[in-house]
Amino acid sequence: MTTPKDHPGVIAPPPLIFLGFLLGGWGLGHLVGEPDLGLSDPWRRGLALSGIVVGIVIEGWAAGLFRRARTAIQPWKPSTALIRSGLYRFSRNPIYVGFGITYLGLSVGLNSPMALALVVPCLFVVDRYVIQREERYLEARFGADYLDYKMSVRRWL
Repeated sequence: MTTPKDHPGVIAPPPLIFLGFLLGGWGLGHLVGEPDLGLSDPWRRGLALSGIVVGIVIEGWAAGLFRRARTAIQPWKPSTALIRSGLYRFSRNPIYVGFGITYLGLSVGLNSPMALALVVPCLFVVDRYVIQREERYLEARFGADYLDYKMSVRRWL
């Protein structure tokens, strides 16, 4: 049985953090009259579409592993299984890697250097206020199994 505190206590749903930084960067760029990225439209569109597709594929694949393991993907719900297969053999956070790649693709598609530049602070916020909280939670929840996983698989790539 789980208690109401059986979750990592992240600051906000990660997709909203990425979206907030993306829209904030795009909006700020419009306010200051940012220059464009200097890519021709076909290159910009192709790069944007590639990033968006690759990011969504990574996110979907990783999310499917949660469904197969019958554990919650939402960080405000309890985790009932530790996933170490598929993309989780290479990264402890493939969904966030996918979000980051999608964010980059959308920034290029929006032709927004400001949104592109904000990927760094966005990843900092996700790392400090989402991932670190999730990792403390997973250490408490799964103990030595998670610590072994953490020592053998990188956080990002």
